[in-house]
Amino acid sequence: MDLKDKLLSSFLAFENNVDLDHPVHEVRSEAIKTFEEKGFPSKKEEAWKYTSLNNLQKVDFSIFPKEENTLEFRDIKKYFLHEIDTYKIVFIDGVYSSYLSETTHDGVDVCLMSAALTKPQYKPVIDVYFNKVASKDESLTTLNTAFSREGAYIYIPKNKVPKKPIQILHLATGNEAAVMLQPRNLIIAEENAELQVIERHQSLTKNEVFTNSVTEIFAAKDAIVDYYKVQNDANTASLVDNTYISQKDNSVVRVHTFSFGGKLTRNNLNFYQNGERIDSTLKGVTILGEKQHVDHHTLVHHANPNCESHQDYKGIYGEKSTGVFNGKIIVDRIAQKTNAFQQNNNILISDKATINTKPQLEIFADDVKCSHGCTIGQLDEEALFYLRSRGIPKKEATALLMYAFANNVLQSVRIPELKSRINKIIANKLGVRVGFEL
Repeated sequence: MDLKDKLLSSFLAFENNVDLDHPVHEVRSEAIKTFEEKGFPSKKEEAWKYTSLNNLQKVDFSIFPKEENTLEFRDIKKYFLHEIDTYKIVFIDGVYSSYLSETTHDGVDVCLMSAALTKPQYKPVIDVYFNKVASKDESLTTLNTAFSREGAYIYIPKNKVPKKPIQILHLATGNEAAVMLQPRNLIIAEENAELQVIERHQSLTKNEVFTNSVTEIFAAKDAIVDYYKVQNDANTASLVDNTYISQKDNSVVRVHTFSFGGKLTRNNLNFYQNGERIDSTLKGVTILGEKQHVDHHTLVHHANPNCESHQDYKGIYGEKSTGVFNGKIIVDRIAQKTNAFQQNNNILISDKATINTKPQLEIFADDVKCSHGCTIGQLDEEALFYLRSRGIPKKEATALLMYAFANNVLQSVRIPELKSRINKIIANKLGVRVGFEL
């Protein structure tokens, strides 16, 4: 039985364990029908031309982990941003860990998706927001919708700001020979609300892990959302991350994606601007080696005038790694005075590394300021020679140039402790010690 058939048969068992009278049941049923029709995406589709899921479909993944596993904080402390106090929503093999988590209902809701989907007090919010911006025809998104049950639920009411940042951490322990996880997150910032979220998926095992994640983010008028994705997983872990963002007037949403590890990572990031004077920021740093594969697929849809979007992705690829960047900006006819910027710069430090990049603009308005571009090259030999002539060893000089290359992405990280942590991860990936902060 291939993975698609196993998922379809598992859905019947899943239905028996959920409330069939709940309104979300019909949403799930429609979603599984769409997945059954479409199946897993293939390289025949333009959006998946350079990323294949064929090998994953041959693995006998466990869809529902059979046992709960417990972890001690000291064993996983390094995966948290423990330098500052945060709310924490932690899942172990897809199961919520109350021991490792810290949630709250003190003026804001930082809790579980399973509670939001089943308890009546959350129904008004679920009816308005759940599955309203996520794609109804993208196959892996619909697969997640069909099995949506657990994940993070974050609701920030009007004029509220959480007392501290929020961390979402998904851990896989290796209880199963191979496991598939499908977390579903819903994040809502009402008018003039503000929040910061850090998300991480981490495998603690050499066993195969396949995570198919979907996150919906809603930013109402004047809301500010900072979302940070830290991807530094084991080489047996694969992640498909679908994030959908809906913004209203004067809102600001910034998403930073740091991709340093994992066997296969696919980031689908979709911004929909549903108002005026909106600011959308998409930034990322990718550093890969071995046979790792990362695919960034972005969309910013400007549907109203006087809005901005800024995309800046930097990639450093070594050994036999592969990078993909496929970014699209759509500017509707009425979206005059749009200011849209898109840039993808890449460095290949191995002659066996590969990068496929395709920035795109679709502009139907005439009074706009839009630009896009990409570069692919190697380190500047003259700059490297200059640094070495000043007594800096080659390895450290190479790392210094790479730090400078990624600097403008890191500068916009608004949590100093996270910025410091990313610096350390980059230094570790480059195999050097550095005595400075960017």
